[in-house]
Amino acid sequence: MSHAIVSTISDRCKRCYSCIRECPAAAIRVVGAQAQVIEERCIACGHCVKVCSQDAKQILSEIDLTYSLLNTGNAIAIIAPSFAASFPDNYRKVPSALRQLGFKQVVETAFGADLIANNYMDILKSEPEKTIISSACPAVVSFIQKYYVELVPNLAKVVSPMIALGRYLKQELSDDIKIVFIGPCVAKKHEAIDDDVAGVIDVVLTFTELKEMFKENNIDINFLNESEFDPPHAMMGKAYPLAGGLLKTTDINDDILEKDIIVVEGKKKVLEIIEEIAHNNINAKFTDILFCEGCISGPAIDTTLNYYSRREKVIDFIQEKINNVDKRVWKSNLYNARKLNLLRNFKVDNQRRPMPTEEKIREILAQTKKFSPKDELNCGACGYETCREYAIAIAKGLAEKEMCLPYLIDELRNAYENLSNTQEQLRIAEKLASIGQLAAGVAHEINNPLGTILLYTSMLKKELEKYYNDDRYKSDFELIIEEANRCKNIVSNLLNFARQGKLNLKEIDLKKVLTDILKPFTVNPNYKEIDFILNLKNGECDLAADEDQIKQVFINIIKNACDAMMDSDKKVLTINLSCNNGEAVIEFNDTGNGIPKENQSKIFTPFFTTKSIGKGTGLGLAISYGIVKMHKGNIRFISEEGKGTKFIITIPKLKL
Repeated sequence: MSHAIVSTISDRCKRCYSCIRECPAAAIRVVGAQAQVIEERCIACGHCVKVCSQDAKQILSEIDLTYSLLNTGNAIAIIAPSFAASFPDNYRKVPSALRQLGFKQVVETAFGADLIANNYMDILKSEPEKTIISSACPAVVSFIQKYYVELVPNLAKVVSPMIALGRYLKQELSDDIKIVFIGPCVAKKHEAIDDDVAGVIDVVLTFTELKEMFKENNIDINFLNESEFDPPHAMMGKAYPLAGGLLKTTDINDDILEKDIIVVEGKKKVLEIIEEIAHNNINAKFTDILFCEGCISGPAIDTTLNYYSRREKVIDFIQEKINNVDKRVWKSNLYNARKLNLLRNFKVDNQRRPMPTEEKIREILAQTKKFSPKDELNCGACGYETCREYAIAIAKGLAEKEMCLPYLIDELRNAYENLSNTQEQLRIAEKLASIGQLAAGVAHEINNPLGTILLYTSMLKKELEKYYNDDRYKSDFELIIEEANRCKNIVSNLLNFARQGKLNLKEIDLKKVLTDILKPFTVNPNYKEIDFILNLKNGECDLAADEDQIKQVFINIIKNACDAMMDSDKKVLTINLSCNNGEAVIEFNDTGNGIPKENQSKIFTPFFTTKSIGKGTGLGLAISYGIVKMHKGNIRFISEEGKGTKFIITIPKLKL
């Protein structure tokens, strides 16, 4: 039988992290977005089961094992007194239902609480120097054994009521009997297999499992007769599931002004009191601690009643039955059990993981974009109260970065942007592929005829020049040659535009590239009125790129800028180059007339141009855009009509 008391049903886990918030032992690790219970760290308190709205946490079922014990005809049920809260309308009929299920006898576990009362009194008298912690709640015991090992000696070395009654019944009846404990507690399943008490209780069923068995066997408790429990009958042990019930059993004074006695229930208060005891801040002699708000709030209580109604039902049961118990028989049963061993030891099961260094914590916080205390939102979305606790959990291997909602949103935003960029690149690739096919056809069908036209036009021009000195014919032939060359340039540009994904990467110096490119423009008589300013910031600016294609980009943008300033009064082109943070940024800032708003969305569209016929093909910026994107860079512009345009190119430092 697997000993994983609580586990996760992976396909139901919806990454809400409620279980992480509620787990007092940090026993839940997120793996692949699934909140998995860490068996060795789990104290089986069942809080994760209670808060999981998706029923993704399951409790180890022992129904099949119970059926096998019932088949022996020698099974005895011992039921926790909180059953009155789980079966509020029919608690008097529960013994009948259990007998119909096949149990030989049905006994109140509450008598076990009566059995151990004197042992607590003895321990309090024999160990007055330290704060004794009640050991009846197995979740509390396990929590201390795993995470507050220094307090293990403070645990009262007394068995729980369940184990006490189990030992009593096997002594009084036979070691061969099979005992099934039924209650609201998940941790009892773990307690039953603890090495120090193993073999006393054969099966632990929750009230949820019991009701499932009733349903499977068509046992409708509403139609059964009322019946009594089998002896031994309990007295004040019936109060055990209520907070402070153990004190009622032992007659220890729990007056609110009695500072030597502390009663604590509920996870938050339990964690606080254990921390206080560990730091010697508590001087009390005895603390009665229950991880739940009384056993009536156990994770498997399986009732829709609220806390106060459950408490009322148990009190009604106590008051109804307490006066019907024959005290002489009760005392006789206790006397006969005077030699019964009701003591036990507790072993250390240290599950504390070493605290990470401050450097490691800061490193993890930085990975989730928390570089200063102001960045730590402490929103609790990850399941941890603070970002720091969350970082510590990651360092201890209990959490993962993707649990942080703000970090995850940023990652999703980046992923969306990357997806958008990829989609844009795919659109460009499709466009390039289409134009590539067109360009290949055009080159094949037009280049040869154009070559023939150019050849024969040149020949005719030379022949005519020999015999005629007529400028009219000369200018006509020159026009034919010029237009044919223009057609060849258009075809050439089409082929260049179609060159996608073909980069000849090598290490280049951008400073030298820009300097070399700018020289022809500065001596070009067409641009003599333009002031060219090149600002090269200090430091190296080398990166891997296709030099020819990068030059083509720069030339296209510089030529466009020069053409845009032809009609401007002030003609200045400023080029700024800076390299930092693993990327190069090149800015081309002209003082032209700017780009009209209605044209700005079309700037990188193939064949779009505002130049007159014969002056441009509308492919320069489209080609530049494709080249920059192939270098995994970015190209954008800022333009204001009448004031000029700035093109900004960012190119990452790619590795060869």
